[in-house]
Amino acid sequence: MRDGGPLRRAGLALLLMAAAHRAGARPCPDDPRGQPRPNVVLVACDSMDGRLTFYPGNQTVDLPFINFMRRYGTVFLNAYTNSPICCPSRAAMWSGLFTHLTESWNNFKGLDPDFVTWMDLMEKHGYHTQKYGKLDYTSGHHSVSNRVEAWTRDVDFLLRQEGRPMVKLTGDRKRVRVMEADWKNTDKAVNWIREEAVNLTEPFVLYLGLNLPHPYPSPYAGENFGSSTFLTSPYWLEKVIYEAIKIPKWSSLSEMHPVDYYSSYTKNCTGEFTKQEVRNIRAFYYAMSAETDAMLDTARIPVPQNLSGYSLIPLLRGGAENDLSPKGPRPSWVLSEFHGCNVNSSAYMLRAGKWKYITYSDGHSVPPQLFDLSEDPDELTNVATKFPLIVHSLDKTLRSVVNYPEVSSSVQSYNKRQFLNWKQSLGQNYSDVIANLRWHQDWSKEPRKNEKAIEKWLGQVK
Repeated sequence: MRDGGPLRRAGLALLLMAAAHRAGARPCPDDPRGQPRPNVVLVACDSMDGRLTFYPGNQTVDLPFINFMRRYGTVFLNAYTNSPICCPSRAAMWSGLFTHLTESWNNFKGLDPDFVTWMDLMEKHGYHTQKYGKLDYTSGHHSVSNRVEAWTRDVDFLLRQEGRPMVKLTGDRKRVRVMEADWKNTDKAVNWIREEAVNLTEPFVLYLGLNLPHPYPSPYAGENFGSSTFLTSPYWLEKVIYEAIKIPKWSSLSEMHPVDYYSSYTKNCTGEFTKQEVRNIRAFYYAMSAETDAMLDTARIPVPQNLSGYSLIPLLRGGAENDLSPKGPRPSWVLSEFHGCNVNSSAYMLRAGKWKYITYSDGHSVPPQLFDLSEDPDELTNVATKFPLIVHSLDKTLRSVVNYPEVSSSVQSYNKRQFLNWKQSLGQNYSDVIANLRWHQDWSKEPRKNEKAIEKWLGQVK
């Protein structure tokens, strides 16, 4: 341990443990039991897939600091985001509400700027708060392309919205800091703990938002480009064991569920990829995860009763699964929903035990999917028609949580209304602007046909 190696290398992860014992040790008046309230640190990274990185037994990439926290903490292996897209997922996290309650339908529509978040509540109850990095939970951000693609998902056309996934190597074996912005924000968080948090007399809550391992922008795809480039340096790539990389099974395009096909096509993933291309893309993703790893709730305050979630504190403290929270026992299911771009229908997922149920739109116009994750962890075999009673039971549970046909209809109305307002704001520039969004390569092949498809969609009355 010469040179303070482990502490120096772990950066934020180990430093936080020291800070937790040095700051905020005095009891706060708001704590009726007079016990010291812990410091809270939330580090959120983007697009980290636990199945590919820190699932037990995975030997593909070295993630020493995530492994350190796993060894001394708690890992939830069946955790799901409430909405697998940037802004809606963060809106759910910062509000504590399901996506159909926040109405954060896409990357343009998030929370209002004055929405009272969990951090606001903690500050109100005596916590010193600080945040760095990617927040992305309020409305009005991301590209015009991103929002227009979401608004027009019901239009009868199929256009690629991203460049073809590709890898790019940068720097040499000494290049450690590839994602400079994330490193700078991590430095700020570490310095804040070292220089300010350790001197606080009240407990603190620190939030650090990282962008990695989200893919990088792909400017080669044109003026309005997406993010489909997996970028890393030899330093990180050498931490990946190529021999351990598994090539995932992939359903043939003709056998794909229609929504899965739409998503794969708009993401530009339906072309021919060699096994080596797939292996390289996954290797670069693992390397980006390793860089994320190198950067690396528990507060006694009144919890608002209208939140969608349930406390996991009993589990974190080693309590029984059925320990009661103020809201009662935690349900046996988890809900996730998606209303943004790259999917041409509102999608709702309910995970209960070994079953993963996915339904769409009104529950009838698009066939549902059901997967037995104990037998089919890669979700390649839809068994919805084989187990109709399971489908009926899970759909009944889902409808008890959210009236999803009504939500889907609301999203459709919102999309059309927002698009029409945007179209009218452009005036005579509309045709030029819409032709040069991320889908410009496909749009240019039949521009008039695509505009007519939009006009037909706008003229449809539900």
